[in-house]
Amino acid sequence: MNKTSDEERAKILVQALPYIQKIAGQTIVIKYGGNAMINEDLKNAVMNDLVLLQLVGINVVLVHGGGPEISQMLKRVGKESRFVNGLRVTDDETIEIVQMVLAGKVNKTLVQLLEQHSGKAIGLCGLDGRMIMAEKAIASEDLGFVGEITEVNTGVITDATKNGYIPIISTIAGGYNGAVYNVNADLAAARIAAELKAAKLILMTDIKGLLRDKNDDSTLIPVVNVSEVPSLKREGIISGGMIPKIDCCVEAVRRGVKRAHIIDGRIPHSILVEIFSDEGIGTMFY
Repeated sequence: MNKTSDEERAKILVQALPYIQKIAGQTIVIKYGGNAMINEDLKNAVMNDLVLLQLVGINVVLVHGGGPEISQMLKRVGKESRFVNGLRVTDDETIEIVQMVLAGKVNKTLVQLLEQHSGKAIGLCGLDGRMIMAEKAIASEDLGFVGEITEVNTGVITDATKNGYIPIISTIAGGYNGAVYNVNADLAAARIAAELKAAKLILMTDIKGLLRDKNDDSTLIPVVNVSEVPSLKREGIISGGMIPKIDCCVEAVRRGVKRAHIIDGRIPHSILVEIFSDEGIGTMFY
């Protein structure tokens, strides 16, 4: 046994103890995506993090997207992916593929992976228990079956967590007319977190967090009050692809989530570092 490394492990556990005591029994919603969903080592690190969080008494809910997998499948059937303002144009054939890929292949692959890491997982989608209800999104041009969330019902999620499962949720939604809609996974995670009265919403991304200078990682802004967001947008610090992600964080906090975090999913165990340390690893919104 290496005495030094054993002592270091013990110190790390002791340092994490106050954070564990503070959040045990509460709920954390994690939006899983980006490189952490593709790289095998990172995928395994995330699954280990989820199992550890559950073992210390935290209710973990994982929400995932699957854009690259949908694009790959569309390509295989000879269909071109088309986006308008970042939203996938979703016709009749595309929504069938979206449902098949998200609720089938991606969701069940993640369930199996978590269980390989000794977790207890259950795969769900927005259609289960009318969890996510949506109406057709209105945009400058017809996007087809792209939905705008109108309602989130968390009964099936809380049933799962009460019975010791980590719910893994794919974000397709039901329509009141029997249609199926493709909805934004970040927004769905924010709404689910709010309805669950979650202590934290964590969005895993391929960036360090919110940077004052997007070309300089050392300019990370670690903490933002949601009241500061409009001025940060006016200054151009929040721009481009960061706008919808940060809007999701603001939405979650305004709906009652205590903290929302954007973290760098390219760093192994970034979830644990964010939750169980003073410094954290990304940008926290409160």
